[in-house]
Amino acid sequence: MSEDKEAQEDELLALASIYDEEEFRRAECAQGGEVQVSVELCVNFFGLCVPGEKQSEYNVCFLPPLVLNFEFPEDYPSTSPPVYTLSSKWMTRAQMSSLCRHLDELWDENQGCVILFTWIQFLKEEVVDFLGIKSPLEDYRGALQKHAYSCSSVAPLDSRAVALLDPRLDLLPQLLDYDEAQRQRLFDGKVFCCGICFSEKLGASCLCFKECQHVYCKACMSEYFQIQIKDGNVQCLNCPEPKCSSVATPLQVKQLVGEELFARYDRLLLQSSLDLMADVVYCPRVSCGTPVMVEPDSTMGICSGCQYAFCTLCKMGYHGVSHCKLPTEELRDLRDEYLSASVAGQKFMEQRFGKKSANNHIINLADGCNKMTCTSCKQYFCWLCLGALSRGNPYSHFNNPQSPCFNQLFFGVDPDDDDNEFWSDDDD
Repeated sequence: MSEDKEAQEDELLALASIYDEEEFRRAECAQGGEVQVSVELCVNFFGLCVPGEKQSEYNVCFLPPLVLNFEFPEDYPSTSPPVYTLSSKWMTRAQMSSLCRHLDELWDENQGCVILFTWIQFLKEEVVDFLGIKSPLEDYRGALQKHAYSCSSVAPLDSRAVALLDPRLDLLPQLLDYDEAQRQRLFDGKVFCCGICFSEKLGASCLCFKECQHVYCKACMSEYFQIQIKDGNVQCLNCPEPKCSSVATPLQVKQLVGEELFARYDRLLLQSSLDLMADVVYCPRVSCGTPVMVEPDSTMGICSGCQYAFCTLCKMGYHGVSHCKLPTEELRDLRDEYLSASVAGQKFMEQRFGKKSANNHIINLADGCNKMTCTSCKQYFCWLCLGALSRGNPYSHFNNPQSPCFNQLFFGVDPDDDDNEFWSDDDD
């Protein structure tokens, strides 16, 4: 075996012992291979800046690797350098051409010696400073325009520089996805102590809350999530750390609960979001329940699912300008709510429901006092509490100190009404 051949074998064996199978793959049919070089980012690397009306910044710890494909000629390393190509998913061809020229310079300085490890160390440790990269996203977008005009006259593009990214695609999602995957890979290999069961487990068996970075084992969090979802508390899937407001992402929840529970979680989460929207109500039909958008200042909802037209206030069939009709069992609760409401609240409820006598006929107070007479059965009743009054002395209800309507015969009646020169119940 020649000295060059022996040096090549030694270098390939050294690379295989230093780097794992994902980082270095030896070629099967030739003296060569492929090295995936992960670029080390400096401590003050701020990440990806997205210019626009409101600038956003995404901090990254990992960038997709540079790929060095090489093949040894027969007279390497004594005479000729390795034949290689350099490719990247986030660099421009102009940037990689600069790197290729520097790799050639390193060979010229070390001709006669094996060079791959020197090249790899440069690509791994010095690329960011060598190219002056502050944000790969800005550099890539700016360089696409800049180098289209200037690079051809300043320095030609190297044929060994290969850009793997389609310029028509958005680079940002690809960089963020790779960074997230590498962070997760690093997390999976570490050991953490669960704050609930106090067991030490690998990160692959743990859940890390994104906002606060608190870590708990998946077994504990799975049980916690299942209990909360079954109880309908889908807004409470937060970090168990006291006073911590971090919430699990839907993807994290999906990984820890079954399909049936996640479907319930997804449905309740959507419903809770819709409940916060003032212009959304639900179809009152039990068999439907479809969310319905309501026009401003309108009380009519039309379900897109079953085409049911209903009143958004009482949930009954739409009744136009007529007052809402309530079942008898709801009248007492409505009365209690009315008596405890503010003046504005009482006026709103009167506009919404009108007022009803004991036999469910609509009564509207136009003027007079709070002693009313049902137009259907002629029963006296109190306009305030809807209670039936004595036929012999209906006003005793307002004169009795034990009555909830004591001294409120004229409560709520406007004395300045133009049509009310004298207060009376003659119209009752």
